[in-house]
Amino acid sequence: MEAHAGKILSLFIIEENTKEAIKKTMLTLDKNGILNDKHYNKDPERSILISSLESYHMAKEKLGVQMPEGYLGENLLIDVNPYHLSHGTQLHIGTAILEITQNCTLCNHLSKLDKRIPKLLKNDRGIFAKVIQAGTIKVNDILYLE
Repeated sequence: MEAHAGKILSLFIIEENTKEAIKKTMLTLDKNGILNDKHYNKDPERSILISSLESYHMAKEKLGVQMPEGYLGENLLIDVNPYHLSHGTQLHIGTAILEITQNCTLCNHLSKLDKRIPKLLKNDRGIFAKVIQAGTIKVNDILYLE
């Protein structure tokens, strides 16, 4: 049984040879990840990064740091905190199905804005997912858990 869990707030890709997140209104996914994203066809288990708006709020409230959306390197920014979900949990979003594979590891680039961010978000930066069913995801799509 599927349960309504949240909503897509923003979508991003990072193209080859760039470091900046590019905001999109729709992403197209297949078994290798997100088309046109630099992580496409590299490591299917880590092809999609999902972050919560809560991570951005934590940085602002606890550190006084305003991170721009996309700063965490996420592909999907959602309005709920998914970090407690078990590996193997499936997310139905738009016409795609994703499966949580692991928690996100910290990257040094997060300290560019403030050196305290990596420590603060150690367990709250995001989760990786792989594509189970190809499809499209759009801004404002509802996220369902199975």
